[in-house]
Amino acid sequence: EVHLVQSGGGLVQAGGSLRLSCAASGFTWRDYAIGWFRQAPGKEREGVSCMRLSDGRTYVPDSLGGRFTISRDSAETTVFLQMDNLKPEDTAVYYCAAKASYCSNLTNIYPWWGQGAQVTVSS
Repeated sequence: EVHLVQSGGGLVQAGGSLRLSCAASGFTWRDYAIGWFRQAPGKEREGVSCMRLSDGRTYVPDSLGGRFTISRDSAETTVFLQMDNLKPEDTAVYYCAAKASYCSNLTNIYPWWGQGAQVTVSS
């Protein structure tokens, strides 16, 4: 069974940084993709990054201006989302999610989700 456990998050001032972790288990690492999504109050869940685990290829929306970076540990058990120069509009609940094979921004095709982590950026 696929299991995703998130850690990180919290309160940070604008301009600060946070790192989220997503520990993944229960699947063959290289056959999956891990995406990061966020959902702000009253808004739809949106993708902020993704890594295709087979080759490490990453996807980050241009709209984030290079502030977010996705990476993985050498043991291939955890995926990270490094968030720098945070802005108040980045405030949201952040989720990691897993699906087979390739990355996608479509939330409804990710079968497995982490528990979510609140990120609050104060101005």
